[in-house]
Amino acid sequence: MATLGDIGLAATINILTAFVFLLAFAVLRLQPYNDRVYFPKWYIKGVRSSPTNSGSFVQKFVNLDFRSYITFLQWIPAALKMPEPELIEHAGLDSAVYLRIYLLGLKIFAPICILAFAILVPVNWTNNTLEIEASKESDLEFSTIDKISISNIPTGSNKFWAHLVMAYTFTFWTCYVLFKEYAIIAKLRLHFLASQKRRPDQFTVLVRNVPADPDESTYELVEHFFLVNHPEHFLTHQVVYDANKLSKLVGKKKAMKNWLDYYKLKYERNSSKRPNCKTGFFGLYGKKVDAIEYYTSEIDKLSKEEVKERDRLKKDPKSVMPTAFVSFKSRWGAAVCAQTQQSRNPTIWLTEWSPEPRDVYWSNLAIPFVNLNIRRLIIGVIFFFLTFFFIIPIAIVQSMANIEGIEEAVPFLKPLIEVPFIKSFIQGFLPGIVLKIFLIFLPMILMIMVKFEGFISISSLERRAATKYYIFLFVNVFLGSIIAGTAFQQIETFIHQSVSEFPKTIGIAIPQKATFFITYVMVDGWAGVAGEILRLKPLIVYHLKNIFLVKTEKDREEAMDPGSIEFNANEPKIQLYFLLGLVYAVVAPFLLPYIMVFFGLAYLVFRHQIINVYNQRYESAAAFWPNVHGRVIVAMVASQIVLLGLLSTKKAANSTPFLIALPVLTIWFHSFCKNRYESAFRKFPLQEAGQQAGGLGNSRTAVSVAVVLLDSSFLCYESHGST
Repeated sequence: MATLGDIGLAATINILTAFVFLLAFAVLRLQPYNDRVYFPKWYIKGVRSSPTNSGSFVQKFVNLDFRSYITFLQWIPAALKMPEPELIEHAGLDSAVYLRIYLLGLKIFAPICILAFAILVPVNWTNNTLEIEASKESDLEFSTIDKISISNIPTGSNKFWAHLVMAYTFTFWTCYVLFKEYAIIAKLRLHFLASQKRRPDQFTVLVRNVPADPDESTYELVEHFFLVNHPEHFLTHQVVYDANKLSKLVGKKKAMKNWLDYYKLKYERNSSKRPNCKTGFFGLYGKKVDAIEYYTSEIDKLSKEEVKERDRLKKDPKSVMPTAFVSFKSRWGAAVCAQTQQSRNPTIWLTEWSPEPRDVYWSNLAIPFVNLNIRRLIIGVIFFFLTFFFIIPIAIVQSMANIEGIEEAVPFLKPLIEVPFIKSFIQGFLPGIVLKIFLIFLPMILMIMVKFEGFISISSLERRAATKYYIFLFVNVFLGSIIAGTAFQQIETFIHQSVSEFPKTIGIAIPQKATFFITYVMVDGWAGVAGEILRLKPLIVYHLKNIFLVKTEKDREEAMDPGSIEFNANEPKIQLYFLLGLVYAVVAPFLLPYIMVFFGLAYLVFRHQIINVYNQRYESAAAFWPNVHGRVIVAMVASQIVLLGLLSTKKAANSTPFLIALPVLTIWFHSFCKNRYESAFRKFPLQEAGQQAGGLGNSRTAVSVAVVLLDSSFLCYESHGST
């Protein structure tokens, strides 16, 4: 069991680690050679030029302005300076609303933390229940931290009324903040959609499972169907082709152009000598030829092959997928089509709003309806077993948190483990870091599984993967840590006491797992977030590419990896902190300040990253917010059920029944918010669509919008293909 000293050591290690990361970032960001690593967003927008293009040789690599080092923390006020409307315009609504999740945590937990320490901590501290229990049962363990938890309240005490009142207070406050936030974000979303410039996807519907017809091609069938069923609003359409071969040709041509640019640049620098190259593999062998002439001729050949392949695709019926993008003359017409059933058979002519071209996951467009259900069943079974069997490494991690368990398993290490520093390190720091390592590859595995399920947009893939990741964290990290930890920690007590005493022991043990979660929050939420801003991996990769692979300015731009928010990996971890904070707010308030530090630091770091680094791959206009809201509700209900179970073991018969209404009220509140606001995130109001249509009719604007869609979508087929 981690003591206050163990927590102190873990806090020291993590604070120092975070400080080193932040200090290294503050210095590295000032160096000209790292500019593309720490400010790629501005390069993408074209408003920043490389500082390595000017100055002396040394100045290209090292910042010699010593005054800038004095103000090396200037990035902090700079990150907070940009107002939200400007942030939305700069980075998009998804990024701005993602930051509001961290603000939501601060809004919820700041008052809760103050109330918990002002009321609950004194109530818990002024008891000696744990000392009495420990004197009766020598195997029962507790630390100083546990004395300010609910475990220290005597059985049947009237003091549990304080915890009951605080549970209601915390729930009502959380619901109030959630309601206000839902209203604000729904308004931001509708305003964002209404204020955007005309884009192809605003007038376009994605149609899937187009039925086969022996008398008509897919192209003719789609056109005929929508001319009949949407005669006044249908404008044009584009079927989806299996363009894998064309995609390879485009990729090869792109590489050839890059080499041509490199040799032209080389010739410009030394016009006295024409550059040569070998025609063999990677230029290592073969006939020696003029490089510029060779690559020019190869590009011409590939261009002709592209044209032939395009023509073949259009004429070959086997290359046409049962999917199409259908464009309408107005947003109103598109909204009606996207939000209604097109056929009496609900498995064909499936329509939904088209994702923007950047958001489309092309490989899943042509998966049949029946296959989708089979795929999701298979992934559901795999996910169940993945979640279930992961409890084994979680149990191992929890055994590491119990020093006595290690000594029993490997008694020859007892002299080493009993060294105070090593003991504190094992119990206060090691479990958190080991658990984080176990979870590193999980988001990637879940994303592969979700792609197999067949979702057609990157945003929906990330939302689905985030849901699975949250379920996994809830079952394994939260429930698994409590259950496995309790079993390991109190095993001797379980063996020697009567069955009637089991609930009592569990009720005392659950709050004691707060110490493990404190170590996890510090490792993942403090040092981990500080490591995010350092960008050590992108920094190393960029410089390696710059040394060995970069030939042209275009190569340098591609080597500059801005990354993105990675909603599927980051949002579930945020929700874990909501869960821990709400569960332990009443049970063990000592955890709350650590969570507050996480939300504050993460808001600052990710605001800086969104402004200067991340280049979001898509824009869903905060379509993920209902999922965020729902998971906070799950955390509230879980906290209420945990408290209900704890009070029942404490024989608080007078106060416990009053808790039963709390989950019911919370679920009712969620239902109210869902009915009131969720439709703004799932549907587009026809009233808004009618007002925004602006009487497009058959105007040239509508035609040009559709043409943009067809051109951009076909370019996407070239780049990605479809399977």
